[in-house]
Amino acid sequence: MSVAAPHVFTLTGNLLAERTLEFSAWSPGRTQRARAESFQVGGKGVNVCRMLTRLGVPNTTLLFPGGAPGAECEAWLRARALPFRGFATSQPTRSGTVVRDLGGTHAETTFLGPDEPPDAAALQAGAAFLESQPDGQVLALCGSFPGWSTAAFKPLRTALARWARRGTLVADTYGPPLAEVVAWPLALLKINADERATLSAPGAVDALATVHRWIVTDGPRAVYFRDGAGIIATRVPPPVREVSPTGSGDVLLACVVAALFGQGRSLPEAVDYAIPFAAANAAHPGVAEFEMPI
Repeated sequence: MSVAAPHVFTLTGNLLAERTLEFSAWSPGRTQRARAESFQVGGKGVNVCRMLTRLGVPNTTLLFPGGAPGAECEAWLRARALPFRGFATSQPTRSGTVVRDLGGTHAETTFLGPDEPPDAAALQAGAAFLESQPDGQVLALCGSFPGWSTAAFKPLRTALARWARRGTLVADTYGPPLAEVVAWPLALLKINADERATLSAPGAVDALATVHRWIVTDGPRAVYFRDGAGIIATRVPPPVREVSPTGSGDVLLACVVAALFGQGRSLPEAVDYAIPFAAANAAHPGVAEFEMPI
């Protein structure tokens, strides 16, 4: 299945060199021997681009690789013909391990190494690249951005704020970046229910009231969204046997971006289009590797 869409950039601020270990069964406190091991590149922007590639949407993922783990991530992306632009940083890319129990006794668990913010030179290079792009392009700001509030990040924050006014900026982030970007002219905000709660603390003004269009996901539960006319609606995902929820929200975002900005669909139509893909992802190990819904 293919859709027509403009070129889409995603920006991943916290790249991940990730290994998955699969066990027939395991128990804590003992040496465990996996039956299979695999490597994959993690990070929300990478996940979005993996799904966009499957949809046939031209895309480039922007990231900050560092050290040997970063080089391994770049090699993995090249081997799969996933377009990317890397801005090298001095600190090694963080690593992570996914532990998957095929017997079903334990839920899939992910262990992440410490976050490492990109260095000032990498951030400046990323900002310069964004500033060099023509107006009217689509950019999705994805995941966490360690160091967002530091002085080193100022060039990139400035470039992103400018992009929101001269192009199409989509955000799926949390923490300090989320608190800042909700004041920008976003084309779309996509967050989950936990992130939604941080924007509506008791006594605070609801930041979502200022966002033109938004989507709030909550795992297998109902998806809430508001379209450009200010109408709030819900959709209930189809029931599936969940194998791995990792990346399902990213798959949903990719499909919404493709339908909304590429096909010119309304937000309700885009959400209806995207939900079956996200559900199929949750019912399959890996990210964007499922059989495409009809």
